[in-house]
Amino acid sequence: MTPLNQPYDALLLVSFGGPERPDDVVPFLENVLRGKNVPRERMLEVAEHYYHFGGKSPINARNRALIAALEAELAEHGSALPIYWGNRNWHPLLADTVGRMQADGVRKALAFATSAFGSYSGCRQYREDIERARAAAGPGAPEIHKLPTFHNRSGFIRAMADRVRAALDAVPEERRASAPLVYTAHSVPLAMAQSSPYVAQLEDACRLVSQLVGREGTLVYQSRSGPPSQPWLEPDVCQTIRQLHAAGGLADLVLAPIGFLSDHMEVVYDLDTEAAALCRELGVNLSRASTVGVHPAFVSMIRELIVERVDGRVAGDDCRPDCCAPPARPPVRPAVAP
Repeated sequence: MTPLNQPYDALLLVSFGGPERPDDVVPFLENVLRGKNVPRERMLEVAEHYYHFGGKSPINARNRALIAALEAELAEHGSALPIYWGNRNWHPLLADTVGRMQADGVRKALAFATSAFGSYSGCRQYREDIERARAAAGPGAPEIHKLPTFHNRSGFIRAMADRVRAALDAVPEERRASAPLVYTAHSVPLAMAQSSPYVAQLEDACRLVSQLVGREGTLVYQSRSGPPSQPWLEPDVCQTIRQLHAAGGLADLVLAPIGFLSDHMEVVYDLDTEAAALCRELGVNLSRASTVGVHPAFVSMIRELIVERVDGRVAGDDCRPDCCAPPARPPVRPAVAP
């Protein structure tokens, strides 16, 4: 593999962010939901998910582990780059990180966003976040090029297939063949899905993983947060579990959160807490596949994305100019005098 040298002198890991302690939870969620039509009552419901785990999201530890694994991977292949980390919604905030990069003399960096699939929130919004952070840093801000999404890259697919195999192997052998395989991904508003390749890429990834494990699977969604009046992608994972149980003969179920790269809050609460409680209530044995996390094939895939860009084999982001358009916001009603 060609060692990394110029023109890039840093890698920026860009992620969603999450609270580290109870006092962070509400300010963090206010950042997440700023400008969105989500009732405060719903926000406080989601806050309880974090309080259930002591007010600390697992996502930060997962990102630190990914950075450490990637540093080792790059160093082993003679491709060492300093790695910076900035979040959309909580510390370390992206604007602060880009300012630090500028102070450290970084001139040109690659950005890896922790999202495998193209959508406004998973791709284009990260590019917008980066540009806002560069604008905040002012003249001399580093040039930052986002790496492309990777839903069908071999390293991601092989890593997810290994996770699914391990979950299948946890089902008693005599019942394994009859255990449904259900893939999950974060639901998004239907309007957002229709302006992006999100669903098509998810379906493609599920198909590729199923080919490797030799088992057909079904794609469902989880973690919707919008008002009931707004259509979001369905079916919901818990709705699907109830339907499978009602159809009869459901002894075991394998859930594979293919839409997530790490076991963060949407996984440990929505699947390991809510869906798991439903399965216990129904008498269903649940086997949940891990996310790709720091699987060696996935970490190697990130290095390959970097080297391809440095070598000039990939010119830039794979998003079309009209792809992953931002969702339409509801009109703001003017204030009415009392």
